[in-house]
Parts: sequence; C-alpha cells; structure tokens
Amino acid sequence: MSRYRLLPTPAQQAVLRDHCGHARYVWNLAVEQHAHWHPGRTSAPGYLEQCRQLTAARAEYPWLAAGSQTVQQQALRDFAQAMAAFVDPGNPAGRPSWRKAGRDEGFRITGRRGRQWDVRRLSRHVGQVWVPKAGWVRFRWSRAVPAGVKSYRVTMDRAGRWHVAFAAVPDPVPAPGTGETVGIDRGVVVSAALSTGELLHAPALTGRERIRLRRLQRRLARAKRGSNRRGRVRQAIARLRARETDRRKDWAEKTSTDLARRFDVICVEDLKIGNMTRSARGTRESPGRNVRQKAGLNRGILRSGWGLLVRRLEDKAPGRVEKVRPAFTSQRCSACGQVDRDSRESQAVFRCTACGFAGHADVNAAINIAAGHAVTARGGDGSTRPVNREPQLLLQPA
Repeated sequence: MSRYRLLPTPAQQAVLRDHCGHARYVWNLAVEQHAHWHPGRTSAPGYLEQCRQLTAARAEYPWLAAGSQTVQQQALRDFAQAMAAFVDPGNPAGRPSWRKAGRDEGFRITGRRGRQWDVRRLSRHVGQVWVPKAGWVRFRWSRAVPAGVKSYRVTMDRAGRWHVAFAAVPDPVPAPGTGETVGIDRGVVVSAALSTGELLHAPALTGRERIRLRRLQRRLARAKRGSNRRGRVRQAIARLRARETDRRKDWAEKTSTDLARRFDVICVEDLKIGNMTRSARGTRESPGRNVRQKAGLNRGILRSGWGLLVRRLEDKAPGRVEKVRPAFTSQRCSACGQVDRDSRESQAVFRCTACGFAGHADVNAAINIAAGHAVTARGGDGSTRPVNREPQLLLQPA
C-alpha cells in the first residue's frame, strides 16, 4: 500500500463520512446474516445474492440510495473475501466481526482507472483523486503514485485525519550479496538489539507529551458522557496517540529498510506476541495475579513494535527472514554455549558463570539468534549440544 494524507474540504468530508457509514452498515448486515447460520440451516447468502438484496434495499430506502453503489457493493465484496480467507484452512485469518463507528472508518473504490476513478498531479506537493459523489479530492503528493494501481482505500483514523492508500505491491529490497547474517533480539527497554552490537529504540512520546496525556486522561474521566467537552478531550488524546503511532511506524519502516539492504539473512525470534500480551486478569472464580504489572508489560511490548518490525522485514526481504525458537537464547553464552539462568545478572548485563564472558545481555541473545542456537528444555540443539546443568568452573592454569 502507498498511503497519502488526504485533504478534503468540509463538504467533501461530509460525503466521505456518509460513504464510511454506508460501507460499515452494509458490512455489519452481512456479518449479521452469517451470524444466524448454523449447521442444519440453509447456507447464508453469498456475494451475488447479497448484491441483489442491496439493490432491493436501495430501492426501498432513499438514504441508502443517496450513497454510492460502488462503495456499498465493494463492502460486500470485501466481506466475501474475508469469509473466503476465514474458511481457508491454509489462512490464519479470523472470522469477520462487527465494525464500529469512530474506529472502523473507511471504504474502498475499485474499477478501471480513467472511467470509475482517476488520479492526477496538480503541483509539486499536491495531487487529486476522484471519489464518487465527492469529486476531485486533494491529497499530499509525498511520492509518485505507483503504476498499475486498480483500486484505492480511503480511511479516517481516530484523530480525524483522512488518508488514501493505493493498492500496489512494491518491489522487494534487493539483497546486498555479502552473505552476512544478523540476529535481532526484541525487548522492552531496548526495542531491537542486533548481533552487531547496535541497540535500537522505538521512539515514543516525549516527557512533556506524556504529562499532557495523563492530564487529558484525568480530564476525560471527569467529563460527562456524551458532552461536547468529552468529545474534544477524546480528540486531543487521539491526536497524541496518533503522533506516537506515526513515530513508531516511521521507525519500523526505516529500520526494516536499512536491515534489508545491509544483510542477506535476518534471524528473529519466533515470538507469539498475541499470547505474550494476553491479559492476566483471569476470571471471577480464578482471578489473576500481578495484573497491573502484566498490563504495564503488555503496553511496553506493544509500544516497542515487535510485530510491525518483523512484518515489514518479511515484506521487504521475502525469503530472507528466518525465525528461531526463542527458548533459552537469553540464558545461553554466545562464547562457550553454557546455559545458566544465573548468567543473566540484570536486564542489561550478561556474565557467563563458566567462562567469564561479559557483555550486553540483549546483544548476547542476538548473537545466539543469528547463529540459530535455541536449546530445548532437556538441553542440546543437535550441533553444539549445550546442557542445562549446574555451571562447571573452568580449571585455572597453574
């Protein structure tokens, strides 16, 4: 996707919001239809049947007919594709769920360029895209629009910013051909530690911005639900959150491009981030422990952009990203192969209890990841065969 900042006028924003509402309404109707199906009933209507139902609904409801038929039909096509991905055994996609106003705002336009839609450049930094019912809408021309684009998607984030994304798969970053391999250890204090010794930190809000965010959150807790003041505070919080997200995405894009250009093979830990960031709240019968501490850890993991970095690496360097089992990579000495939990003195210090090797703990883990060393719980990876046992002191020379 090639995304650009959309700059609609107030009148065009009203049309775009209507398109988002119609697309969300049609999508939720399709979700409701499939939610009523269960074994023993007739199958839920498919895309063609839903299109016929949409035509009948547009004839009956003028407010729906006032919208764009292309936007509404495309919402049904998107739902059909999501259902096909859900029932595909080789695709890990989940079941299509409800879309909520204020959170899922967007629609897609597809068709032949020059007939159903078009895009053109006005000046050095301004372009225009044709949106049904809204006309020519300006956007910030930050780079050239890819060739061969057949569709685009218009979205609005929680901060109220509009974007247009043209569907295009960019070419992968070519490998340097040096044969070098790098390991990446992802953490909370250090977002990404490389086996070369580099420590990378994902940018976040500044100290003053965090103070302002806490003040706004307290103000939001005191505001009356449904009031204009509450809406303004929520908008201010959303702008701060969007600023943090933009910085994290920019860091992930630049870091992934740099790594794809410098190394032929990129090794990362095969982490189940969804399981790692699951809440520890538990149930009423079996409440969890250290819930607040676990919630803070979850926020730190998500703020570090673990999944985003690896996903962009896989997009830019396909076939060159290897996932290593993360077991004991932080407890294994990269010099002698000894595995001992006591070697990890602190978050940043690793000192081997066997050979005395000392270094940064995250860099030591990244070196193990680059070498593909991950030992099992019973010891041994098939090559160097380190063992999980009490450390054996080396004999000192006489």
